[in-house]
Amino acid sequence: MQEDFLHYIWKHKMFHQTDLKTVNQEVIKINTVGTHNFNAGPDFFNAKLSIGEQLWAGNVEIHIKSSDWFLHNHEQDKAYDNVILHVVWEHNTEVFRQDNSVIPTLELKAYIPSEALANYNKLFNANQNWINCETDFAGVDDFTISHWLERLYFERLERKSKDVFTLLETSKNNWEAVLFKMLAKSFGLKVNGDAFLSVANSFDFTILRKSQSKLNTIEALLFGQSRLLEATVEDPYYVTLQNEYQFLKQKFSLDNSLVVSPSFFRLRPNNFPTIRLSQLANVYHNHQNLFSKVIAAPLIEDIYHLFLVATSEFWMSHYTFSKTTKTFKKSISKAFINLLIINTIIPVKFSYAKFQGKSIDADILNIIEQLPSEKNNIIDKFNALKKVSTQALQSQALLQLKNEYCNKNKCLKCAIGNKLLAN
Repeated sequence: MQEDFLHYIWKHKMFHQTDLKTVNQEVIKINTVGTHNFNAGPDFFNAKLSIGEQLWAGNVEIHIKSSDWFLHNHEQDKAYDNVILHVVWEHNTEVFRQDNSVIPTLELKAYIPSEALANYNKLFNANQNWINCETDFAGVDDFTISHWLERLYFERLERKSKDVFTLLETSKNNWEAVLFKMLAKSFGLKVNGDAFLSVANSFDFTILRKSQSKLNTIEALLFGQSRLLEATVEDPYYVTLQNEYQFLKQKFSLDNSLVVSPSFFRLRPNNFPTIRLSQLANVYHNHQNLFSKVIAAPLIEDIYHLFLVATSEFWMSHYTFSKTTKTFKKSISKAFINLLIINTIIPVKFSYAKFQGKSIDADILNIIEQLPSEKNNIIDKFNALKKVSTQALQSQALLQLKNEYCNKNKCLKCAIGNKLLAN
């Protein structure tokens, strides 16, 4: 038995209310259960109920056992003096206010329907399942799931916005720098995301601004800070980058000692750090004031236009500095741009609107609902239970659901878990 379950039962009045009595046989009539308090203090504020002939207005505290009152030291806290009802699963002792008056106690277990208890036990005793509701997930109606997933998507965006604002603080409130750092991490994907972010953090964004007019200069900056120009390679392009980087290093006192070196291991050639860094360099060479353009882009087609770039010419016939390959244009794919939109563009647009005190939820939905669902192990498993993810909104929401609810057994705070408990 979890205390959260008793909170849920009380909040939603999922118990028999006829012939409701305290442990001392005083009749209880509930007007309002109060407002659920998620901070310090009693569990429900401003409840209204009658106990015997007396009408009470005050707070309600909930525990598994009555003795938990003393275990939590509530008898020493004046904040609990205005508790008008102590709701427990099992009554094992009287509790008192500081003036020694007895707090009425309701032992709830006798009033909870057996169906609710059975659903609760089924949900929370499924330890061998991938998620607690695995056997019943498919039976949950589409309306409940779709509305819950939309809410979870914006909950995920809110979480991401905290990371954006942390970056904004460390970037001296420069939104252009924030976008660059987030794009750098996204271009690195899972394998090199942290490495690319360390590169972006290793120099002031103003240095990139001063380098944007020349592609070779931007590439020299990114490759040099990534420690990819420290070998001896007899190639004019490589030597040019080395010389340019040495000039930049001396001019701007560049330091890459804290940079995490990017990896080539187990990556497809198109995702090699050399290719992704060249593409990132081309994005910034092609677009001055990229942040302003991203914020001003109302349609997904406008965003695609910003990122439809390729590598520089050298990389059309190379994946590494030392080996020549068949020549072809290595453009950023639409699928890769979709990932940029999901992981960087939308979070930045959402956070900037929040920063300005605006809501652009409708615009966000218009973009995210045009993107296909991501494919990964978590999404595949949910879709195997029930086909619920066809768009990126749903796949992002399912990641939030699995990581923040399922993995943490927060079924009582989940709309799907609530639906199953109420059946």
